[in-house]
Amino acid sequence: MSPTFSIVIPVFNEAGFLPTAIPALVSEMEGLEAPWRVLIVENGSTDDTASVARGLARDLPIEVISLPDADYGAAMRRGFELAEGSWVVNFDIDYFSAEFLSRVVELEGIDLVIGSKRDPGSDDRRPPIRRLATRVFNLLLKTMLGSGVSDTHGMKAFRSSLVLDLVPAVASTQDLFDTELVVRAERAGYRIAEVPVVVEEIRSAKSSLIKRVPRTVAGLWRIRRSLRADRR
Repeated sequence: MSPTFSIVIPVFNEAGFLPTAIPALVSEMEGLEAPWRVLIVENGSTDDTASVARGLARDLPIEVISLPDADYGAAMRRGFELAEGSWVVNFDIDYFSAEFLSRVVELEGIDLVIGSKRDPGSDDRRPPIRRLATRVFNLLLKTMLGSGVSDTHGMKAFRSSLVLDLVPAVASTQDLFDTELVVRAERAGYRIAEVPVVVEEIRSAKSSLIKRVPRTVAGLWRIRRSLRADRR
């Protein structure tokens, strides 16, 4: 049976965290009435992430794929290309929610559902500096790309038809693959809904905000140029 949800989760150097994370993920998803499948895309890990993931995924609706280079966006793209079913979902290994997927099923006539950390009904329990970073990133999205959504990072569910239509045009890798896909969906007129979520980090963030800022700004400029070129 084809799943309702194909859940794509990129992972990098997570051998020590997976024995906790995968059972928690499976326990969370078992409360979901719709059928689901997980695609764990290990990318460029220098530890035993791939073998640990495959051992834990045995006899579960989880497939583990390995890519040679460490690239979050490339891993997401590969997972999206291999996804099956009605919806393609982007979760992180430390941030997932069956309740979010239940909301997706309830919505009608929507092509993209964003679990927005900045929705008025959301409960964002992250440290203040992380919440500030989200606000600043959203301001950059608005001013540089004219985006009207309040969040592009975090949990998202895309209809498979949208993925087939737009993913081939996405040029961004690393942190901004999903951001570019969301902005392209906006510009193509796909129907988007944002829903509130509870955001609570179950561990400290692995990536440095200071290192990500210049990379993110440069990436947004590249997206802007690419979108302008598409209009010519």
